[in-house]
Amino acid sequence: MAQTEKKAGLLRRTSSSKKPLKEKVVLMYEEIFAKEDPTKNNPRFWDELFLMKVNLEYLEGKLESLDGDEVVKIKDNVNSLFHHCVQALAEEHQIKVVNALQTLCALFRGVHHKNKSATGFDIINMLMGFDKAELRMKELMESLDSLLCGDGSESLKSLCLKLLLCLVTVTDNISQNTILEYVMINSIFEAILQILSEVSSRAQHGYDAVVLLALLVNYRKYESVNPYIVKLSIVDDEPTLDGMGMVIHHALAEYNRQYKDKEEENQGGFFSTLTSMVGSMFIADADEKLSVQTNEAILLALYEAVHLNRNFITVLAQSHPEIDIATTPAVPVPASPLTPLGTTPPSLDMMNNPELPLDPNLQTSNLLITFLKYSSIVMQDTKDEHRLNSARLCLIILTCIAEDQYADAFLHDDNMNFRVNLHRMPMRHRKKAADKSIPSRPLVCAVLDLMVEFIVTHMMKEFPMDLYVRCVQIIHKLICYQKKCRVRVHYTWRDFWSGMILRCFVFVFSLFGLLFIFILVLYIVNILYIYIYIYSYDELYYEIIRMHQVFDNLYCMVLRVSTNAGQWKEPASKVTQALVNVRAIINHFNPKIESYAAVNHISQLSEDQVLEVVRSNYDTLTLKLQDGLDQFERYSEQPREAGFFKELVRSISLNVRKNVSLSTMSRDVLLKEFSSIS
Repeated sequence: MAQTEKKAGLLRRTSSSKKPLKEKVVLMYEEIFAKEDPTKNNPRFWDELFLMKVNLEYLEGKLESLDGDEVVKIKDNVNSLFHHCVQALAEEHQIKVVNALQTLCALFRGVHHKNKSATGFDIINMLMGFDKAELRMKELMESLDSLLCGDGSESLKSLCLKLLLCLVTVTDNISQNTILEYVMINSIFEAILQILSEVSSRAQHGYDAVVLLALLVNYRKYESVNPYIVKLSIVDDEPTLDGMGMVIHHALAEYNRQYKDKEEENQGGFFSTLTSMVGSMFIADADEKLSVQTNEAILLALYEAVHLNRNFITVLAQSHPEIDIATTPAVPVPASPLTPLGTTPPSLDMMNNPELPLDPNLQTSNLLITFLKYSSIVMQDTKDEHRLNSARLCLIILTCIAEDQYADAFLHDDNMNFRVNLHRMPMRHRKKAADKSIPSRPLVCAVLDLMVEFIVTHMMKEFPMDLYVRCVQIIHKLICYQKKCRVRVHYTWRDFWSGMILRCFVFVFSLFGLLFIFILVLYIVNILYIYIYIYSYDELYYEIIRMHQVFDNLYCMVLRVSTNAGQWKEPASKVTQALVNVRAIINHFNPKIESYAAVNHISQLSEDQVLEVVRSNYDTLTLKLQDGLDQFERYSEQPREAGFFKELVRSISLNVRKNVSLSTMSRDVLLKEFSSIS
């Protein structure tokens, strides 16, 4: 008995002391990380390696763990591995191609993680060798271009895009990624366009292709000539631009759908409301319950398309029936690894139809409407950094649109009316408007609504002054177009003035210093005067008279500043001059109103009575002619916005890198597909 137990104990110790067997591919990796050439003992080493399932975790980890001396010793073997990966991309055996692509991905990431403090040239030498780098990258880019444009597997094309995204985002700042110089020289721009122009490839790879293009456009865009910027700016192929617009449209529409679903979920009856109230005490703020991960990458792609390519403006206006993605039967489409977590890709049949037959009884939509709805969501809460960046980028995009002559013509077209259901911040003093109560109007009304909504709902101590100024600038550009083209918009201007401009005026004036008030006042007063030039101004005069105390206080302040020497003297003088006509209106009508009240023995005049006095005294009002009211500084990215876009692209790059890293781990589906082929 004792002898049996002794044998059993010995067996347990023996079995526990055994090390787990290593995969064959790991043993082959170890040969690569040794000093000697791995083909010395096995001439078929490279052929066998690319038939093995890639162990990304080990390969990346091993590269990161090596010290400086060890890296130098194995440089020749790493160069050889890179070279044979590129060669394997031309193999007919598609499993070899898959494994080569994934191995390249691990090499790019592993070497960059190891050499974060090193220069790009050190990394290039480690991967390819200085003398062979140009040739190796030329071969690599040509192979990827061939795979993307060929008739091969869609999964293989997806992996090619993942490799390119991995290559672009290995550094936090993509402009410091020197390997991208070779991607500039050996352009894959045409391959990206082909993906976007073809129905089937766009449905499955459009998102990744659009994000890749947006990142490549931002490589050293202020330092040198970027061929992707040049080529994107001259694209005039309609199917390609439509395809790009379709991808962006459905990415934004999916975000809108998710938000709407969460909103409805949080309004699911008394019990749900009670649960939410109790939960918010302990877990999160109510706003966080409605938060959906923002998509800055797709917004950046939209910005670059609108900013660089004037032909893309027509895509914004392309109408089609408004379809609810949630209820549309979808042909299964593999989710893109870069689609924000928690989202689902749009259905294949929706992506296949950039233009669908219009039913006059069906509400129509377009990319611009979807973008306005998206903007109305992200602009509600700007406390979060990502939402603040998204809101700022949305306003920059709207600025570019408001400056475009064709876009303005479409926005103001009375024959093109849309019902745009913008999301509005919950506020106690107003009820939520029902979808059916929203009138069908030209799109400029929705843009004005969005600007007013932001200004009215963000009067807080942490005042987003930059965003406020952008909103007022957009309004100014739109009303300048109306003056220039003699367009009159049927809009609720009274609510516009009382609810937005004057309330904003009072709030900023009461809370902030001189710099802020000077910037806003000049824009607001210019808008006032242009409006007087275009429209019936009874109601505007009424609002100015009603708020005359605010203007009087403002005038006293700027007059005092303009008469003193100091840094604010010049801007204060400009504001003083700009207020001349506002003061003329107040000084002309106030005595008339007081006289009317005295004659008729009325202590407080009604609105109609004030308007009656205004209308009967137009002829005697003299206003000073103002020059340059419809002049504005056109948007320029450099240098004012360069810092913002640099940080935005860094944030997008980090997010894309994280998602690519996750996606390349799940390679079993790809290998299973190619196993059946072989």
